[in-house]
Amino acid sequence: MATPIHPQHPPSAKTNGKHSTPPVAQPLQESSAIIQVIERAALNPQVDIDKMERLLQMQERVLDRQALMAYSAAMAAMQTELPSIAERGQGNNGAYATLEDIVDTVRPIMQKHGFAVSFRIQTQERGIQITGVLMHQEGHREETSMLLPADTSGSKNAVQAFGSSTSYGKRYVLCALLNITTRGQDDNGHAAAPVKLVTPFQAGQLKQLIAACPSTTQEWFVGKYGEAERVPRSDFDKLRASLHKRALPNRQRH
Repeated sequence: MATPIHPQHPPSAKTNGKHSTPPVAQPLQESSAIIQVIERAALNPQVDIDKMERLLQMQERVLDRQALMAYSAAMAAMQTELPSIAERGQGNNGAYATLEDIVDTVRPIMQKHGFAVSFRIQTQERGIQITGVLMHQEGHREETSMLLPADTSGSKNAVQAFGSSTSYGKRYVLCALLNITTRGQDDNGHAAAPVKLVTPFQAGQLKQLIAACPSTTQEWFVGKYGEAERVPRSDFDKLRASLHKRALPNRQRH
């Protein structure tokens, strides 16, 4: 009669009928062997301090390797479960995945695979630096950072500007650490410093000028801006002067 296999005692991996040791288990065995060597050396009065330090350094390297391998294996498994995040937020430059949606989606998956994330926020002369740290339960961690200017759009005060840039930085860094994709292109990369477009009145002025220009100028304008409403406000004065020069002489200039 076949002997039942209990879940708490899984069989060893086999290759061509022979037992093989899983890669992640190898550093564990090495670490245990080094610990045994250190224990024996500690009981031996002939072993000097220098030798003990070298043994401890060797054990630290093995433990670091073990932690890295566990991190890599867990990350590979987690990647297969991370879904793309719907872009439900709306900004000046289009839709984007909100920090709340990203966190709510990935948190249970991260916990399942032994991961946690934390952030460090530092105020610098050039802006706000957000650093994300992805930690694994076995001890290995990875981090990435980005520097953002304060988001002063929409007449925000200093506290609101800090919060807006911090929120954007966190979701950007978290997506980078976990290799998260979103449904559609997240083109809100300039949320901390959005491009201001021309006013409706300015767009109307440009439309009148474009209508008075030759077809080649009109084609150039469409190719560069698409429509008058999409012209950056910083381009308005220079563009209006240029269109004035190109407008047909028999048509009214504005």
